Amino acid sequence: MNKIFDQRRYLIPFRSQLLPHIFTDVLVIGGGVAGMRAALEASESGDVILLAKDSSDVSSTSWAQGGIAAAHDEDDSTEAHQEDTMSAGVGLCEPEVVKAVVEDAPARIDELLQWGMRFDRDSDGNITYGREGGHHKARILHTDGAATGAELTRCLSGRVRSRERIRLFDKCFALDLLTAETNGDRGQGRTEGRVLGAITYHARYGLQIIWAKATILAAGGAGRVYRETTNPPVCTGDGLALAYRAGAIVGDVEFMQFHPTTLYVAGAGRALISEAVRGEGAYLVDRRGKRFMEQYHEMMELAPRDVVSRAIIDVLAKTQESAVFLDVRHLGEEFSTKFPNLDKSIRYFDLDPTTDLIPVHPSAHYTIGGVWTDIEGRSSLPGLYACGESACNGLHGANRLASNSLLEGLVFGRRAGRVVMEMADATSGPIQIISDIRQDEHGELDLVDVRSSLRSTMWRNVGIERNAARLTDVVDMFDFWARYTLVNIFDDPMGWETQNLLIVGALITRAALWRQETRGVHCRTDFLESQTQFEGHALWHVGLDEPIFKPIDRSQEVAVSSA
Repeated sequence: MNKIFDQRRYLIPFRSQLLPHIFTDVLVIGGGVAGMRAALEASESGDVILLAKDSSDVSSTSWAQGGIAAAHDEDDSTEAHQEDTMSAGVGLCEPEVVKAVVEDAPARIDELLQWGMRFDRDSDGNITYGREGGHHKARILHTDGAATGAELTRCLSGRVRSRERIRLFDKCFALDLLTAETNGDRGQGRTEGRVLGAITYHARYGLQIIWAKATILAAGGAGRVYRETTNPPVCTGDGLALAYRAGAIVGDVEFMQFHPTTLYVAGAGRALISEAVRGEGAYLVDRRGKRFMEQYHEMMELAPRDVVSRAIIDVLAKTQESAVFLDVRHLGEEFSTKFPNLDKSIRYFDLDPTTDLIPVHPSAHYTIGGVWTDIEGRSSLPGLYACGESACNGLHGANRLASNSLLEGLVFGRRAGRVVMEMADATSGPIQIISDIRQDEHGELDLVDVRSSLRSTMWRNVGIERNAARLTDVVDMFDFWARYTLVNIFDDPMGWETQNLLIVGALITRAALWRQETRGVHCRTDFLESQTQFEGHALWHVGLDEPIFKPIDRSQEVAVSSA
C-alpha cells in the first residue's frame, strides 16, 4: 500500500493554541441511533457534545426502512435470535457479543416504548412483528411498515434536545482526532497516545478544537464509496478514516453488505425497498415474471442478504438485463396500507404497485467492518470508543442479519456511553498540538471527477463479486490517486470527504485482496469456497503490510451454546 495511506497524520496544518477551544467531558461524533443513545447515557454522568455532520435528521438511521430485531414476542426466544444471527455471520460472529446483544434487545424495546416510540400494532392494539431475511421467526418491530428509522430518530432526538447536559452541534464536520503527539505527521505505526478530542469545522464558526476526556465515534458507515448505494450523502467513511489516521486498529473492512432490493430507475437515486416487503410475501422475478430464488436457497426471497444479492447478479448475468423485479401485485391495496411511504415513492416514478413489476438491483448498504472494539466499545486507543456502524466488535461476522443494525446502535450506544465514565478523572487539555504538513503542488483538482471515478471503480471491481486481478488493479489505482489527492490540503468538507473515501476504499480493497475465500458478503470468484484458515478477523493499522489475524474463540461458542 502506498506510504501516503500509511501515515498517522492530520488532514490540515494547524496550531492548536491559535484556534477556538471548547471543553466537554464526552464528545460524541455522529448523530444517528448509536450517537444519540451514547450521548443520552453519557449525559447521566457528565457534560456531552453531540456532533452531527449535517442536520440531526440526516443519517442512515433516519433513512432506515427496516425495523428493530428483538425477541420481544412471548413466542420468540433470545436463543433463536442468537442462532439466526450466528448463522447469517457464516462463522465469524463473536458468540459472547451476539449473546449480549440479543439478550439486551427486549429491554431496549421496552425502553423505547417508555420513551414514546410508536410501533405498528394490530386492531387490538398489540405490537405486530414482521419477518425479514435470515430470520426464522417474525421478530422485527416496524413503524408504518418501512419508516422505523424516522420514528426512532424522532423519539431519540426529542430526548437528546431535552437534556441540559447535551449540546448539539449541527453541521459540524470532524476532521481528525487529537492525539498527544506534537509532530506534524504523528509518526509512523500504531500510537499509544490518548485521544483528547477532535479538530472540527463548523459551517458557521469555522475551525475549532473540542477537548474531551473521552471521545465516542458513532459516525456511521461508508456506503458512498460505491456508485450504487442506499446510504445518504453523509456516509463517506469519515469515522473509519479519521480513526485509522490516528492509529486505531480497524477490522473486517473487506465485508460490505449489499442490499438486494433498491429501486432501479435510470437517472434516479437508488431508493431502498425494505426487506419487510418480502417479509409480507413479495416475490423476486425476472422480466418474464418467473420466480428464481428457489434455485438458490431454501428460504427463497427471505434468504440472507448475501445469498439474495448474488442470486440477482447471477440472474442478470444470464439474462443480460439491468434489473430484476419485485412483484407485489398479489398484495393488492394491502401494500399501500402497510407501506404508505414506499407506495408513494414507487408511484412517483409512474409505477403502480398493484399492476406493475418494480425494477430492483442490489446496492451497497451496510459497512460491517469498522474501528475494532471490545464488547463495551473500547478501541485500541485510550480515550477513544466506537459504536454503531463505525465500530466492529464481531457482532455481524461476515454478513449482518436483517434489522440487527438499529438494535446494535441502541445496545452499544448505551454501553459506550456508560463505560466512558472510566475517563472521568482524565485531563481534557489543552495541550499544544502542531500539525505542520506541507502541500505538494499538483494544480487544481476536479474533486467531482475523482469521487465519480473512485465510486465507479469500487462498484465494478470491489463490489458483490471480486477477484485478485481486479483487486490488484484497484490497489494500483488508489496509489495513483493518492499521489495527487491525499497530499493536497483542502479547506472544506468536500475535499476532506474525498480524502476519507480514498482511505476507506484503499482499506476495503487491500483487505478484500488478502482474504482468499468466499464468506458471507465477501465473494471471491477465484476462491469460491470458505477456508478454515480464514475463520477470524483481519485487523489493520497504519504501517502493516499484512493484517493481524484474530481467530474466532470456539471455546466461547461452546460455552454460549450450553448456557
